[in-house]
Amino acid sequence: MSLPEIRFYHLTRTPLETALPDLLGRSLERGWRAVVMTGSETRTAHLSSVLWTRDPSSFLPHGQAEDGRASAQPIWLTHLDENPNGAKVCFLTDGAATENSRFFEIVCVLFDGDDPEAVAAARSQWSAYKERAHPLAYWVQDSRGAWSKKMEA
Repeated sequence: MSLPEIRFYHLTRTPLETALPDLLGRSLERGWRAVVMTGSETRTAHLSSVLWTRDPSSFLPHGQAEDGRASAQPIWLTHLDENPNGAKVCFLTDGAATENSRFFEIVCVLFDGDDPEAVAAARSQWSAYKERAHPLAYWVQDSRGAWSKKMEA
């Protein structure tokens, strides 16, 4: 089994609550299941609420522990390091990390460019993944909020 690609998404124009639904929508368009790992149960509940209310015309089917039936959910939100829905892609938010990257084909690290601690943590993660020979990509938002790939390793 090959190492998953690690993608870093540097949020500079939009908050996570705006960027994440867009990235999840693209994942579903490709037929990929996704896991979103958060920093806490409270944050998981918040992001679930965001996915329910952000855009009524573009529903993103998802669930979390209180909903059950993880294997039936195209998007699973959790504060645990898990992949109960057989996801192809994992989104790490709020500084969450996974020790189980091998269960995914793609791991996306989303971090707030206005938070010096988040930027430092992302740099540390980049170095750690690079040391383990993962394929890496760094994406940043342009002035309109669109994503542009700036680096690969």
